[in-house]
Amino acid sequence: MKHFVYFSSSASTSAGFRTDNLMKAGRMDIAIHVLINTFFVSRQVREDIKLHLIFYGMPDPPKHIEITLKQQQGIQKEGDSLDVSKKDIAGLIKRALRGYKQGEKREALPGVFVEKKSFLKVIGELEKENEIFILDKRGEDLRDSKILKNCVFVIGDHNGLPKKELKRLKKTATAVSIGPKMYFASQVITLLNNELDRRGV
Repeated sequence: MKHFVYFSSSASTSAGFRTDNLMKAGRMDIAIHVLINTFFVSRQVREDIKLHLIFYGMPDPPKHIEITLKQQQGIQKEGDSLDVSKKDIAGLIKRALRGYKQGEKREALPGVFVEKKSFLKVIGELEKENEIFILDKRGEDLRDSKILKNCVFVIGDHNGLPKKELKRLKKTATAVSIGPKMYFASQVITLLNNELDRRGV
């Protein structure tokens, strides 16, 4: 299983955010693009990836949303198939956050779990059985890196990863670069998926 971890320092941790202005929901628009580019390709859903959205925005941080999708499942809304649009994906995240219950890791929707868990705790659990990679412009070229099937790629929002957590990560993770230019987080996901597709990982 491949894992993508997206950290947002500002994404809303309440289901009360407005879907008509996602930028003002702590840049929820970035998280939504990340989700779309993680799972969806033309006429297919990627079933071999688990996405971890970690939100540190107000009013109740941190929140960890864990998502896997199945081809036949897709994304459902009140029993109906959902088009892949930003507004509809925002609705999925709202329903996930609405399903949160204190002290539990709860399945808010099929394949979608929500809990209160810190970024480093999520990483600590993942690194027990997976190799951790962090995206860093100064890291080794991704094309030269050895990547196994049990891999985790950690991506920060427009502000990057927090310094304290990044310092801890660099002790055990491999820093990789996708090239000399900076890309949007969602574009990074697309490039990672393309590289892993080419390798058959």
